[in-house]
Parts: sequence; C-alpha cells; structure tokens
Amino acid sequence: GYSHTLEIHGVGFKAAMKGKDTLNLAVGYSHDVNISVPKGIEVKVGGPKQDQVTVSGIDKQAVGELAAKIRASRKPEPYQGKGIKYSDEHIIRKQGKAAGAK
Repeated sequence: GYSHTLEIHGVGFKAAMKGKDTLNLAVGYSHDVNISVPKGIEVKVGGPKQDQVTVSGIDKQAVGELAAKIRASRKPEPYQGKGIKYSDEHIIRKQGKAAGAK
C-alpha cells in the first residue's frame, strides 16, 4: 500500500479521530475542522502530543488526495513554521522584521 505521514506544529494544534470515518483537527481556528475519511483509506493519529497523522491505503491517488486535503486545512507558514506539513517536507523559513534596521 501507500502512505503519507503529516506533522502538526503549533501550540494547541492537535488531531483526533471521531469514530472511524472522521478526522477532527484543532488547528487554530475558532472551530474544529472535520475531514471525512473515504472507504479503503486508514488514518492513524499518534505521536507524543497527537501531532502525527498517517494516511495509508491501497489507492495511491486517494491517499495523496486525502493527505493534501488535510495539509490544506492549515498550510505551514514561513515565519514560525506553524501548520500541517508532510514529514519529509522542508519549510523555508523567512527572517521577519529586523528591529531598528535603517
């Protein structure tokens, strides 16, 4: 089968499964994001702080599509690195404001 591993970074950001067919994401919005899991795809939530999501299944396209949908719910931002990213993805960090520079 195929699998994608996603990592969640951010204070208070976490993932949990509701039953077997709904992934519940708390990623900094005023509401939780619920993503339905299609049949034939398995989603596991793990890690020390519920910060890792593994999407696996037989259909390569469906696994990639669901992983991309999860990542799109909160893309990683370049300044602090908060958000959902693939485990093998490297986020290019920006410097931000230079205090007192003229």
